[in-house]
Amino acid sequence: MCGIVGAVSERDVQGILLEGLRRLEYRGYDSAGMAVLGGNGEISRAREVGKVAALSEVLVQTPNHGTTGIAHTRWATHGQPSKLNAHPHMSGDRLAIVHNGIIENYQELRDQLRGDGFEFTSQTDTEVVAHLIERYFRTTGDLFKAVQQAISELRGAFALAVLHADEPDHVVVCREGSPLVIGVGIGENFIASDQLALLPVTDRFMFLEEGDMADIRTNSIKIWDRDNHPVERKVTRFEHSMDSADKGEYRHYMLKEIYEQPRVIQATMEGRVTSSKVLEQALGTDAGQLLESIRHVQIIACGTSYHAGMVARYWIEDLAGIPCSVEVASEFRYRKHVIQPDTLFLCISQSGETADTLAALRQAKKAGFRAALAICNVPGSSLVRESDLVIMTQAGPEIGVASTKAFTTQLTALLLFTIALARHNGLSEEREAELVTALRALPGQVEAALALDEAIAELSSAFMDKNHSLFLGRGALFPVALEGALKLKEISYIHAEAYPAGELKHGPLALVDSEMPVVTVAPNNDLLEKLKSNLEEVRARGGELFVFADGESDLASEPGVHVMQIPAVHPITAPIVYTIPLQLLSYHVAVLKGTDVDQPRNLAKSVTVE
Repeated sequence: MCGIVGAVSERDVQGILLEGLRRLEYRGYDSAGMAVLGGNGEISRAREVGKVAALSEVLVQTPNHGTTGIAHTRWATHGQPSKLNAHPHMSGDRLAIVHNGIIENYQELRDQLRGDGFEFTSQTDTEVVAHLIERYFRTTGDLFKAVQQAISELRGAFALAVLHADEPDHVVVCREGSPLVIGVGIGENFIASDQLALLPVTDRFMFLEEGDMADIRTNSIKIWDRDNHPVERKVTRFEHSMDSADKGEYRHYMLKEIYEQPRVIQATMEGRVTSSKVLEQALGTDAGQLLESIRHVQIIACGTSYHAGMVARYWIEDLAGIPCSVEVASEFRYRKHVIQPDTLFLCISQSGETADTLAALRQAKKAGFRAALAICNVPGSSLVRESDLVIMTQAGPEIGVASTKAFTTQLTALLLFTIALARHNGLSEEREAELVTALRALPGQVEAALALDEAIAELSSAFMDKNHSLFLGRGALFPVALEGALKLKEISYIHAEAYPAGELKHGPLALVDSEMPVVTVAPNNDLLEKLKSNLEEVRARGGELFVFADGESDLASEPGVHVMQIPAVHPITAPIVYTIPLQLLSYHVAVLKGTDVDQPRNLAKSVTVE
């Protein structure tokens, strides 16, 4: 995940680009750079390893002044962090490019371009695109046409911004699988990976759609779709505060963050999937070689992140066919371990500073694990810095103590990882395409689940006078039941427990009566019929059931049974979608009970002590 910012203006753009990079640093901080067309008709470029502050220091000594420029902050996928691998990349001294995403066929193109006499100075896939565009520019004499012809040869996910000294008055951009937004100004226009990067200069934006190309000039923006038809994209105004602490229209941060999930799940996938496959390079440099060697996965996490790891165990063993162990970090630290050969140590933490998880990682690095992978939401956190591979979730700041969007983006990242791992363990192209299609459908399915909010709010009144609750699930939905119980107890202070539904008769059934509401998640999967039998056991004991069920499951409401129908989803993504109604249920129960939803008693957001 990398960040792009660019500007075409009548004023100097160095400061605009630099501020944009600072705001995009959450997308990558291995290196940063910018290229600006100066008044002398030459491109001046500055690049530096490390964070944007390092680039800023360089520009103090040697400014890059000009009215047209592009800039980039990088998270390495091809080639280690270095000045030579930093963006922008150039072909000769006349063309500069910045790129977010992954070019799958870069090695094949690299070999062709070497045969044409182009020399490479970096290990990146981006330099291949620069030379490819330059090759077409030499024959067309037109930058837009050159970019258009070049991208027709690219496979993967990418967003590009290109400038050429021979055409100094514009920037050409395109989007295919990675985000890109145009900022609309007066006598100037801008581009960026995220509109937040451009808020200091504009609050009006156009969002490019998949396959779009655009020509950005000071007084015009022209867009063509993937079929080369001129199109217009709606200009929208950014009306919310840029402050993440602003609840906006929502009563609580938690509700705001629940409703942000379609967007942040989409953001977590962007640049990491094509229409039919996961781009494993998004996990980091040399990810493919590492995944090829993994024969066991050890997951370590705490709290909600632990539940995400439990879901991932089902996915990993089902799709990749290799053993996976999941353990609470605070327990892992204080026992002896038998480490299987070629084990990947996978840590999950929203903050990247969870004390027990960090301590477990440091212990594991001394113990002989094959490598460490972190799934985290905070760039620059200790967990990220100390791991070999990283998948950054794109949840954005999560203010509410009870985790919601961090959990579902963790699950999304874990499923991306699982598919990439499974490819090295016999997963067919057809099966991968099916799973990626299911992933890409997730944001819309989460939206559909959120549409049940009002009905769930009405349902929540049944919990007002209850002191206990039981949550049930089977298979990969059992950890979702655990997460639902955790949410309810965290913010409403109702004692809640979760069990695999098949365990009812081994003890928990003794608790069931009319005062013990039983919440169940029931997707239409292979375990549905067995789950129905478990629900009958509850009804026979006078328990009141609250069932979130697939609309095709033949479960219907009746006295003592409240069925909320969930839109049909693929079995592999069901744990993510079925999390949403449980979040909404816990929220509305807490509101009715009058508790402090966002700051529940005795709890902290980031647990940085043992």
